[in-house]
Amino acid sequence: MQLELPVIDTERLLVRMCHPEEAIKSARYHLKNRDYLQPFYATFTKESFSEIYWAEELERNIVEYYNDQSMRLFIFEKGNEEIVVGTVSFSGIVRRAAYYCVLGYGLDQDFQGRGYMTEALDAAIDYMFTEKNMHRVMANYIPTNEKSGKVLRRLGFTVEGYARDYLYLDGQWKDHILTSLTNECWDWELDKYLHEDLE
Repeated sequence: MQLELPVIDTERLLVRMCHPEEAIKSARYHLKNRDYLQPFYATFTKESFSEIYWAEELERNIVEYYNDQSMRLFIFEKGNEEIVVGTVSFSGIVRRAAYYCVLGYGLDQDFQGRGYMTEALDAAIDYMFTEKNMHRVMANYIPTNEKSGKVLRRLGFTVEGYARDYLYLDGQWKDHILTSLTNECWDWELDKYLHEDLE
């Protein structure tokens, strides 16, 4: 029996977690976009594109989701759930006095320019605010990645700073622009985790 995992429905897309038996879909997405994604990732290895590797990763994603540590999603066009067209991840979930997480995302190079990333992120962030009760989502991007900056501005993210040598990506330390979006409707009375801490 499969565990129930979140599925986010938008006008044109399904944004959802994948089960380990769908590993080939993620493997194909990352292999197809290897050169395009490499500047924004830690260095890929040969194993990064194998079905076995992704089956283990997807299993780990499910464990992290049920432990309230992350939610790592894949983007599909409606009517075609065989091809992954992008990814959305919320990692480093912290509650107690913080209630924040870090957003990461990527889109197949052949699906750029259709508004898919904005559509997927808008719905996924709303899910994190309403269903997971996050107060703050942080997203950071390389200064030269203006496409990413435009998407975040479109979604209402605010620039908060500049971090030098922030992440080690593609074999070198890279600066990042730091941004965030806060949940104006966050209500501590609705949050089970905060109440558990106070008991």
